[in-house]
Amino acid sequence: MSIFEAIIQGIVQGATEFLPVSSSGHLSLAQHIMGVKVDSLLFDILLHLGTLIAVCAVYYKLIWRLIKAFISLVADVFCGKFKWKDMDHDRRLLMMLMIGLIPLFLLFLPVPGTGMKLKDISELWASDSTIWIEGLALLMTSALLFLGIRASKGAKVHHFTRKDGKVGEIRGRTKFHTADAICVGVTQCAAAVFPGLSRSGSTMAAGLLRGINQQAALDYSFVLGIPSILAAAVLTIKDAIGQPVDIGVGAMIAGVVTAAVVGFLAIKLLKWIVTTNKLQVFAYYTLVLGVITLIVSVIEAVTGTNLFTGMPL
Repeated sequence: MSIFEAIIQGIVQGATEFLPVSSSGHLSLAQHIMGVKVDSLLFDILLHLGTLIAVCAVYYKLIWRLIKAFISLVADVFCGKFKWKDMDHDRRLLMMLMIGLIPLFLLFLPVPGTGMKLKDISELWASDSTIWIEGLALLMTSALLFLGIRASKGAKVHHFTRKDGKVGEIRGRTKFHTADAICVGVTQCAAAVFPGLSRSGSTMAAGLLRGINQQAALDYSFVLGIPSILAAAVLTIKDAIGQPVDIGVGAMIAGVVTAAVVGFLAIKLLKWIVTTNKLQVFAYYTLVLGVITLIVSVIEAVTGTNLFTGMPL
């Protein structure tokens, strides 16, 4: 892989990890179009760590508050002072994040008759020579976004007192409940299996369908992604150890830096888009891309060759 190709994949990873369009689906499509077969688990880990740097840079204040909430929570549990009903906002958010991560353990369930675990199916689909799974999953992302946007428009309006003493209003709940966290967690698990099903898009849509405010659903989705990305990287490291590295150091550095910078800008862009109620642009984008991907996959199935490189499938 050249430095240019590494930069391209860093851009794809950084933009699509947080924009609700699926990073796994776009990386798979990018490799399919360029005819690049990336077998380096180390490079994959580094790209994800680049996006992890981006989300930490944007949410560092909230992350620090959650760390302090965790320390005080542990202290209260050991001292017998913890009470669920008396939790403040940060402590409650921390608990909901913990609950939202529990469904990820479903990825380690065995798939009957295959000798694989559920998480292995994603790697199998992402590394094959066809792209029809990516097309279907992109259409799933589009459908979830359309449903989430529709639910958000019909969400209950809540009133609150602003700092200036005036009464403001916000559409949807800002407080997560246990059922909300479980629903979002299960959706994140599904996104980890299907390349093309956006993690940020599907988890945010799940929150909107549960009546959560758009900005609250977005922030929860991003912060929930921090331990998810980190855990995925740690689990992949053991598979990467001992694997030959055929990618140069320059290409690796270029990919990581690009993923971090583009990821940071993507988060800022999405926060602005949610604030201005323009989320539907991603629903239409994934719809169009999903349809095009399926059409290309059908043509390639008929011809038996990659439409972009001319190589046999």
